[in-house]
Amino acid sequence: MEIRRAIEEASIPHTYVSANCFAAFFVPNLSQMRTLLPPKEKVHVYGDGNVKVIFMDEDDVATYTIKSIDDPRALNKTIYLRPPENILSQNELIAKWEKLSGEVLERIPIPSDEFLASMEGTDITNQMAVGHFHHIFYEGCSTNFDIGEDGEEASLLYPEVRCTRMEDYMKRYL
Repeated sequence: MEIRRAIEEASIPHTYVSANCFAAFFVPNLSQMRTLLPPKEKVHVYGDGNVKVIFMDEDDVATYTIKSIDDPRALNKTIYLRPPENILSQNELIAKWEKLSGEVLERIPIPSDEFLASMEGTDITNQMAVGHFHHIFYEGCSTNFDIGEDGEEASLLYPEVRCTRMEDYMKRYL
C-alpha cells in the first residue's frame, strides 16, 4: 500500500492488476498447504468450504496484463481479474476434482480458530502463509468487496479473452 500511495502521490501513470489466486499454486492441490500435488484420500477444508475464491491460470493473467498496458480505460486504475466461471468455493473446487478423477475425498473441516492456532511457534514463512490462506479462504478477501470507480473488471473490458476454466486446468493433473 505504501508503494501504491507513493506512485499515486507522484502522479505516475499506472495500472494495477489484481490477479487473485494463481492456479498452479492453489488448484492441483485443492488449496492444500505444503504440497502442490492433488490429495489422494483426504482434503482439509477451510471453515465450511463455502467462501468464494477467484482462481486464475497464469497465462490468462499475462494476457489481461498485456491487454491493459496501452488501454486508456485501464490508466490509473486497478484491473480486477474476476471471470465468473473461475469464482469458486473450495467445496466447488473439490467437487470438480472428484468428478474429473472419479475419486471421493474425505473432507476434514478446519475451524478458523484452529487454523490460526496452527501458526503458533512456527517460523515467519509459515505464519505468513497461514495468514494469507486465512484471508483468502475464511475472510474471502478476493470476493468480499465491490469494484469501485478506481477499478475495472477485466472480463468486461476484454470479453474476447477466453479464460481457462478450472476444470480444464485440472485435467492437466489426471
